[in-house]
Parts: sequence; C-alpha cells; structure tokens
Amino acid sequence: MQSLSRILLPVDFSPRSASAAHYAATLACHFGSELVLMHALVPPQFEFGAVDMAGSMLAELCRDRLFQAKRDLAEFLDTELAGARVRRVVVEGDPSECIVEFAHNEGCGLIVMPTHGYGPFRRFILGSNTAKVLHDADCPVWTGVHLEEAPAAPPIPIRHIVCAVDLGAQSANALCWAAGVAREFGARLTLLHATPCGADVGAAAGGELRQLQESANVEAERTLVAGEPAPAICAAAKQMGADVLVIGRGSAAGLFGRLRTHAYAIIRQSPCPVVSV
Repeated sequence: MQSLSRILLPVDFSPRSASAAHYAATLACHFGSELVLMHALVPPQFEFGAVDMAGSMLAELCRDRLFQAKRDLAEFLDTELAGARVRRVVVEGDPSECIVEFAHNEGCGLIVMPTHGYGPFRRFILGSNTAKVLHDADCPVWTGVHLEEAPAAPPIPIRHIVCAVDLGAQSANALCWAAGVAREFGARLTLLHATPCGADVGAAAGGELRQLQESANVEAERTLVAGEPAPAICAAAKQMGADVLVIGRGSAAGLFGRLRTHAYAIIRQSPCPVVSV
C-alpha cells in the first residue's frame, strides 16, 4: 500500500470536520504519520464577486480573515490531537483545488474528509468540494456520510475491512491498499464483488475474484453478491459489520474505472466510511 507518512485533513471548523479528525487521528497515531490540518480560505473577491471595494479595505479584510483563520485553526481540537504529530496550514483559494494540489505537492498518502451531507437528507448529498476531490485527487480519499457518528475520541477500532472490486484495472490497487491496512490493524479482510444474477456470470466472476486474490498474494475471504452494485455492496457491508469499505478508482486523471457510475452511490449509501483508492 502507499505510504501513510502524511495524512491530509481539510478543516472547515464544522462538527463533521471534528468527527473526521477522529478517524484521521486514529490512522496518524497508528502509522506515525504527520497529520496536516488544512483550512482553505476563500479570497473575499471570490466570495463577494464584483462588489466594488477599495483596495485598502480589501487588503484589511484579507488580513483580518487570515488572522482569524490561523487562530481558529490553531485552536481546532488542540487538546484532542495532543498525542498526534500535527501541522496546521492555512491556504487561500478554491477549497477543492487547494486540497488536491496540496495533497499532490506534499506527497500525502491519504485525504480524510466528510461528505458534507446534512440531516435526514445526507444520503442524497455529496458536497461539491468532496466530489471534486474524489474526482481529481491522486491519492486515496477516506470519506462517508457517517463520519460525524465517530466516537468522541480516537482510537477508533478497525476490525473488519471490506474491499469491493469491479474486477477492473484498479481492483488490484484497491485490494493491496485494503490488505495493507488490514495487516496493520490485525483486521479481518473480505474481498467482495457484486454481479448480476445468473449461475454462469457468478461462476466466471468467482474465478476472476480468486485470480485477483492469488495474483495480489493476499489472504482474504471472498464473497459474491447478486444485484445492482451500490445497494448490494452496501447491504453486504452492513450485514458483515464492516468498519471500512474500500473501493477502486481508475488511474487516469482521477477517473473512477468501471466502478465510476456506482462510486458516488456507494459512498452515499455505505453504512461505514469509504476509501476510494
């Protein structure tokens, strides 16, 4: 699996960010990673558009906002993250672009961020920034609609990891990443594939799943489920009591492989955090 020497946690100071931090801290403390808390400050001219503002007034506003953002970030979960190796960074610009660029330039091995869904409709919402990061980031992204339900403090137990693959080109990378984390935490690993109904289709997929596992030299249970990928995979993850669900992405320009049409639905419906690799 890719090194987790540095984990990026975008922060918008919401309760969802605080909950995501608990997952990030669990991983950072286990792997000895540097945990980077980054807040992207949207420039006033982006936020207020074409509103006429004198240069001196704009400069003063920028200074005040930057000072406040740095102070807020310095205080964000200061006590809760005392045991982790933390760096706090404030940048200016479009949040999703800043996150992707920072993760790439700093060699981050993982981005942890919530979906930014709200209330009873959270399963139907994927925040625009999260969607862009999922599309463009070249490192794994850990997200999910249930991050706000994380325990009040790390460490969060990771006992069962389910790796759902579409048997496309990125499946091996997803499986190797999931296996690496499973070994680190001594977790159970299940390799999962959703297939349409039909004995012939199921037998062929089962053979490909076994071949994938053997080529990756990974110990895992194998499970086939029938039905539409997103609901079938998420129902299986819930039934198995998965703590983390790992799915694969394409390697070209951040595009999801054959799973692309189902990835967002899986993230919205998953009963646990989802890592797209």
